[in-house]
Amino acid sequence: MSATGGAADARESMDRMYRLQRHFYDLTRKYYLFGRDGLIERLGAGPGETVLEVGCGTARNLVKMARRYPDARFYGLDASDEMLKTAAAAVARAGLSGRLPLAQAYAQTFTPATFGLDAPFDRIVFSYTLSIIPGPVEALDNALAQLKPGGTLHVVDFGDAAGLPGWFRGLLAWWLEKFHVAHRPEVGAWFAGRAADGSGRLESRAIGGRYAEFFTLTKA
Repeated sequence: MSATGGAADARESMDRMYRLQRHFYDLTRKYYLFGRDGLIERLGAGPGETVLEVGCGTARNLVKMARRYPDARFYGLDASDEMLKTAAAAVARAGLSGRLPLAQAYAQTFTPATFGLDAPFDRIVFSYTLSIIPGPVEALDNALAQLKPGGTLHVVDFGDAAGLPGWFRGLLAWWLEKFHVAHRPEVGAWFAGRAADGSGRLESRAIGGRYAEFFTLTKA
């Protein structure tokens, strides 16, 4: 099955999963999606820059980024129509409806034209997204293609938890599997490969015994 075909199937699956979960998603995820605010603080979006969050979910991060960097322009896409309902409501409550365009699209196929833009993005963010979507490597390939030269790709997601006790790793894997989520080692390999082939300059780090990983690639 192609990545796009898998994404289409995932759209239906995620809509089923999030139809109810979207109403309490942020309340529960704050207890185990660590590092999201750290990514936002390090984003460094400048005036006039265009920033896309792929898999924006409830728009929790989008609202925080827009408030932290009021002179940048932010966009959010998600494969789930159900999540986008919650995102639109959250953006409206924050008084940011005119500033935060949202769109339904797949990580593997979006372009700036999805939002009516005719220039590549300055920054693209994946926050705990690549661990759930099908075809994460294809999603990263597409994101890199939609960045301008000198633009940056920012990722935070689950690591391999290698520095944590075995019982905790097992419990974490069991819990994440309930939400069809798993650590994706191919993500780290993709970043290492792009740095090695000269596609960009890589910065990476991990927190909490490798519970979470951060990658930032500046496009050559």
